[in-house]
Amino acid sequence: MTSQDVVVIGGGAAGFFAAINIAEQNPNLKVIILERSSAGLSKVKVSGGGRCNVTHAEFIPQELVLNYPRGEKELLGPFHQFMTGDTIEWFEKRGVELKIEDDGRMFPVSNSSQTIIDCFLNEAEKHQVTILYNHSVKSIEKHGELFNIETSQGNFSSEKVLIATGSNPKIWNLLENLGHTILQPVPSLFTFNIKDERIHDIPGVVAQNVEVKVLGTDLWNEGPLLITHWGLSAPSILKLSAFGALELAKRNYKFKIELNFIKQSFEDCLDILKTLKQDLAKKTVFKSTQFDLPKRLWHKLVLASNMDIETRWADLNKSQLEALASQLTQAVFNVDGKSTFKEEFVTAGGVNLKEVNFKTFESKRIKNLYLAGEVINVDAVTGGFNFQNAWTGAYIAAKSIAK
Repeated sequence: MTSQDVVVIGGGAAGFFAAINIAEQNPNLKVIILERSSAGLSKVKVSGGGRCNVTHAEFIPQELVLNYPRGEKELLGPFHQFMTGDTIEWFEKRGVELKIEDDGRMFPVSNSSQTIIDCFLNEAEKHQVTILYNHSVKSIEKHGELFNIETSQGNFSSEKVLIATGSNPKIWNLLENLGHTILQPVPSLFTFNIKDERIHDIPGVVAQNVEVKVLGTDLWNEGPLLITHWGLSAPSILKLSAFGALELAKRNYKFKIELNFIKQSFEDCLDILKTLKQDLAKKTVFKSTQFDLPKRLWHKLVLASNMDIETRWADLNKSQLEALASQLTQAVFNVDGKSTFKEEFVTAGGVNLKEVNFKTFESKRIKNLYLAGEVINVDAVTGGFNFQNAWTGAYIAAKSIAK
């Protein structure tokens, strides 16, 4: 059995970040990373479409935590210790400059996730962190002050262990055996599958400011809405899926949503349409796109309102006006299933947050066992927030381990 000072399980973002910071803060410690695959940092590689969405340009802890459906309360203290500004400084000190995009997401100036991967690999080598690939962990046991870790390629012992494996059911089972409570994972970041004539054949259309409600619940969100080949996506849907992860899983991803495409009340919309009936009397409704909606979407909603492409505004009757107002402000769609958002599969679930000391990210159940990243029951909306949780937890854990 090989003896180490610190074993980091998981060669992803949180694992590398923690291992590097431990070794840098205490060069006397022998630190190894055990990674089950043949190459680590796979999530870093695909994040942001291969550009790596490192963090988000939100610099107030109280505002930053609002992007975490699970972990909002617990992360407030940690974000006062290490957050966005610290992340930017950490990378800049190591030659990686970040840039802010219009929506607040932050990427390396190179626009390549390889820049982040190379930074981690160089820093690991510089601080003599050993990375062992193809080492799948089979068991973790604690005997006295030592952890014994069995892997597919040998056994290791260590006084301190940091687990940063993300959403890994096998590791959750091992943690359960050690006495932790695991909240079973459900998908947290996904798009809605919808088959409906109103969005059929118009993939790529974006409505900029839409309100989305899940009928029969208190769940709602607003923002851009993207029509896709399989249904609906974009921030309004993704954020709703994150905050509604548990509720929507209970419904087996079959539910109804109501869309308000123009964020006006039905009554106000109807009044506007009545005015348009007078002002545009001789024009056809189909060709008179209103409310800054995309033309193709307007066409679909008009045709769903009991009229055809030749119907003129002057000829609209009361029921047609009400039907169009209803399609614009309270259109109901049936959701039947979900799709993973790109390659960035995120889950709600993991180690119960009550069992983690968020001042150190040490387990409250097992001394000298630390947990960082999505192995605990923390997840975020899209936009760099999951990585910020990883950097924060890994840094604080590393600081405590290195003492």
